[in-house]
Amino acid sequence: MNRYINDVPNAPKAIGPYSQAVLTEELAFLSGQIPINPETGKLVGDGIEEQTQQVLKNISALLAHLNLNFVNVVKTTIFLTDLGNFQIVNKIYEQALGSSRPARSTIQVAGLPMGAKVEIEMLASRK
Repeated sequence: MNRYINDVPNAPKAIGPYSQAVLTEELAFLSGQIPINPETGKLVGDGIEEQTQQVLKNISALLAHLNLNFVNVVKTTIFLTDLGNFQIVNKIYEQALGSSRPARSTIQVAGLPMGAKVEIEMLASRK
């Protein structure tokens, strides 16, 4: 049976009718994270660097709550409002994930919630 995860400390609350994560027996599906400061509920900074760092910090908090980390991640999807930021995001992503190299897609989109420049979702193995 699926388990819906909400109200994770140090991670922003869902801004719509969805869960921060959903657990199955073998997988953890993490909802897309935008650069929301969990303490204020507001978007951080205007720059892609600060926004990407906050997104990865939010994801790290979700993973930690589930007793997982970036090593458990098997698939990442990155949404950018400007693919011109790809190299900047890629460098910050590589620093955060260390030696972990999950499968990944990066997609340019017309817009993201709250005017964010980046959103990242991940799928992690629980086994």
